[in-house]
Amino acid sequence: MSLSTSLWLFLAVQALGLAVWLTISVVNNCHGFGGSAGAVGATMSMAPLKQPPAIHTPLLSRAIGSQTLHRTALLVVLALQILAAAACWTGCWQLLVVGDLGASRLWLNLGLSAFTAFLLAMHLGGLWFGYWIRQEGLQLTHIALLVWAVAAFFLFNTAWT
Repeated sequence: MSLSTSLWLFLAVQALGLAVWLTISVVNNCHGFGGSAGAVGATMSMAPLKQPPAIHTPLLSRAIGSQTLHRTALLVVLALQILAAAACWTGCWQLLVVGDLGASRLWLNLGLSAFTAFLLAMHLGGLWFGYWIRQEGLQLTHIALLVWAVAAFFLFNTAWT
């Protein structure tokens, strides 16, 4: 196997992995919309802070209990996930079928931008609603996914040969 083939293979695996991961996220949020909206709602209503032992903080004034707003927030995330998945699949097509790394980068960058946008929406929204206090695992997941998005951006946009 040549160096250029091995590099192409690694990029292809990464692009496909990202596209599949984003697709599974879309399917999960569509299939379990009520549960996902409930999870978003728990963060937005700051429910974890109200569980025993309750944490009394001035941040609780930010709580939003509207299920309509919880569902709307999830719909925004879902729209960005759909855009990210579609763009990544187009980038995969350009890379794997057309063989045009330049064109694939444009689509993969769009996908990564939408990926980053919905991750930042969740991360910054969580920060606003104090999720670091009782939802540390969720915050760490968002941070890890942001690191993945940034690493993928550099992977896809570095001239390797």
